[in-house]
Amino acid sequence: MFEVAELKCTLDKIEYAGQIPDLRMQLLDLQQQIEAAGIAVIFLVAGLDCAGKGDIIHTLNEWMDPRYMGTYAFGRPSEDERERPNHWRYWMALPPRGRLGIFTVGWYGPPLADRLYSRIGEAEFLAELAHINRLEKAWTSDGALVVKCWLHLSKKQQRKIIEKTEENPETRWKITEVEHDHLKLYDKFLVIAEKALRETNTPEAPWFLVNGYDSHYRRIAIGRHLAHCISARLESDQNSIARLEPPLSSPGPSILSAVDLEARLEKKAYQEEKARFQSKISRLTRLGRQQKRSAMLVFEGWDAAGKGGVIRRITPAMDARNYRVIPIAAPTDEEKAHHYLWRFWRHLPRDGNVTIYDRSWYGRVLVERVEKFASDEEWHRAYSEINDFEEELTGHGIILLKFWLHISQEEQYKRFQERQQTRYKRYKITDEDLRNREKWDAYEQAVNDMVTHTSTSYAPWHIVAANDKYHARIEIFRTLCHAYERALKL
Repeated sequence: MFEVAELKCTLDKIEYAGQIPDLRMQLLDLQQQIEAAGIAVIFLVAGLDCAGKGDIIHTLNEWMDPRYMGTYAFGRPSEDERERPNHWRYWMALPPRGRLGIFTVGWYGPPLADRLYSRIGEAEFLAELAHINRLEKAWTSDGALVVKCWLHLSKKQQRKIIEKTEENPETRWKITEVEHDHLKLYDKFLVIAEKALRETNTPEAPWFLVNGYDSHYRRIAIGRHLAHCISARLESDQNSIARLEPPLSSPGPSILSAVDLEARLEKKAYQEEKARFQSKISRLTRLGRQQKRSAMLVFEGWDAAGKGGVIRRITPAMDARNYRVIPIAAPTDEEKAHHYLWRFWRHLPRDGNVTIYDRSWYGRVLVERVEKFASDEEWHRAYSEINDFEEELTGHGIILLKFWLHISQEEQYKRFQERQQTRYKRYKITDEDLRNREKWDAYEQAVNDMVTHTSTSYAPWHIVAANDKYHARIEIFRTLCHAYERALKL
């Protein structure tokens, strides 16, 4: 793969100067077009030390309008970043639709460095690369354009640049022991890098290799490639992304139909169990804080199923400094400008903290599916995107619990009536809630498919019979405590 990039490609000053004006105008015009089209462009430049990554970033910021772009360079993770899954910081830097984000090395840096210094083995390295492919696939499937450039140098070229840079007192500071160490490891890194590029050279996010020795050549080559990729994206059919076949629904009775809604718990027994479990939850979440084990509690269920009531009885047992409740409503304009998972990535808890979601990312395969707010292609692919998301959460050590609170249609109607008759509960009932009852069967099928396709070994669904609120709350308390005990090895 590196054979072409090994060639010494040059461009003299006169030819370089003659090409800049037209290329700059083309890039500036394309910026306006991607803004109008609402296309997020993710431009990643990676490569060898001294190959000109920083020069490319500075050049693009000079040639293009900085108001419509952002530049992101990632060093060692900060404390804030270390306390969240690895890809959190990249999701937070994603450009909104209509903007260009420039990333240097980005999500390729950690696995390449870890493999080079033998901090991870071959199998783990390949798993990381597969994860990157899924990450980039999620972005491109959502309509983003991912452009990846690799700046290469021969070993002789890299050594020559290091020596020349060190000779100049004004640039000597750029060369550290790291550059010298990497030069010694050149051959080993070449094998690792080539494997990384081959494994992640996908149709939706291919690599573009450039020899970075001559600054004039690399600037023009990458500028033209970026312009070509944006132009091709603008000219292509916006609906050209291959449509996914809908996942098969589970045959036979609905999963929800098997739930025993007759389960009951007397008030006295409930009060005793509630006090016992709240004390336990208090102790376990404090231990989780000490051991830096964060948790995410996801509550989904029918309207009036009791999600808010459960949450209000969990939170008094926790230290208010260590938890957040995120009620999910319709996305804001800022959230609509990003991948639908972006707004959930931004609320991930730091290590030791708890985030509680009153509705969640499952809206994509529930309300957005049934109400046609998402296209068939969007909610079909959401199952695998959600599974990847949750796998990264649990891989980081997050205790992830997903609850579906199930009630009968009759019980729901009864609770709606109670809300209408109680002044301080009337705000909970809307015309939309009443309309949703007419789509009960469609929602039940969506729930059935959701559980079938996203109940995994690392993040299973817990379906709770909630016709009796006392029974439902204690079941959730019990499940929460068991999950903490397993995670903390108690």
